[in-house]
Amino acid sequence: MRKNLSIYIHIPFCVKKCVYCDFLSFGADDPQINRSGAVRKAYVQSICRELLSYKSISKDYIVRTIFIGGGTPSILLPGEIMNILATLRSIFKVDEAAEITIEVNPGTLTAIKAAEYLDAGINRMSIGLQSAHNDELAMLGRIHTYEQFLASYQTARDAGFRNINIDLISAIPGQTLHSYLDTLERVLKCRPEHISSYSLIVEDGTPLAEDTELLAKLPDEEADREMYEATRKVLEMSGYKRYEISNYAKPGYECRHNIVYWTMDEYIGLGIGAASFFNGRRYSNTLDMKQYIRTMEDVFDKRSADEIYQSQALDTIRHIDETVDVDTLMEEYVIFGLRMTRGISAADFYDRFGHSLYDVYGDVIRSYVASGHMKDEKGMVFLTRKGIDVSNRILVDFLHDENK
Repeated sequence: MRKNLSIYIHIPFCVKKCVYCDFLSFGADDPQINRSGAVRKAYVQSICRELLSYKSISKDYIVRTIFIGGGTPSILLPGEIMNILATLRSIFKVDEAAEITIEVNPGTLTAIKAAEYLDAGINRMSIGLQSAHNDELAMLGRIHTYEQFLASYQTARDAGFRNINIDLISAIPGQTLHSYLDTLERVLKCRPEHISSYSLIVEDGTPLAEDTELLAKLPDEEADREMYEATRKVLEMSGYKRYEISNYAKPGYECRHNIVYWTMDEYIGLGIGAASFFNGRRYSNTLDMKQYIRTMEDVFDKRSADEIYQSQALDTIRHIDETVDVDTLMEEYVIFGLRMTRGISAADFYDRFGHSLYDVYGDVIRSYVASGHMKDEKGMVFLTRKGIDVSNRILVDFLHDENK
């Protein structure tokens, strides 16, 4: 019987890097990216080679979800996405009902690309709107306008996409509760199947973190909290169900790929910086574009695809996490699982780790059940609405002392 597998494909190219972004990505003006497209072409070929490296064990798995993220995957030329997915299907069996998502930025989607995505089997699109107000988009360094988003959204619908997510950000510099509510209202008029809304986090090393003028315009903690609570109220009243702290969906449209991460099931990451949790190992690829491309070329020059996985030849460009012990896995399972509104299963915890959930975390669980922050019903432990509102504080209490 084949085991379930999910695959993430990282496309790090962008037209321009946003001021808040700390993801591994490169704007068109980055010195690592030449304008001839040679690096992009070599990178796509390297992803196909990395896929081939799993050929010898692929027969043991069936792919249930694929997520093409970035960066801006929709910046690739027509045919390049199809090439990657065709290679994937030549190596792995892909479930006929697989969820296959691509991230798109407004202004980079054309009717030709949308049609190509559908032809390649992509059936879910995630569009990065962030805000319906052009002044707020400018604050974030986004390349698009709200009007371009509307055009891209309509292009996706006209092409035949019936499962679309819209990404939003709250607590943007200069944003008010009124402007955020207006964004929600405009998004709801589009009637997407899924909405993600995350509070802006100022990450060290980003242009935003160095811009004192922008930092001075950040909404305060109370305003941030009001926007967060408004998201829940407005979206739930409009028929969306919160299934994770920051994610809402119409019934049956939850993002199955993200649930794989939150339930700690197996996944493979392809491309620079991509992480994998596969076959008992956790590892992530090099952050260096040149090293990634060069190594893929060198390894495939010297070995056949069938030999590469068993020889672990690609470990030279991977950081292998040697510290993943049972205690760490239990900790991560609980912390990720409690982000979901359904919570964690005591039976599944025991099946995975051979320990009782209550033997390991009983004191913490009982304390938060007593305070009304958690519930323990029918073998499921989950956060209440009161608990979700202070989830960061609660989840810290499930860390082992050395990780706090």
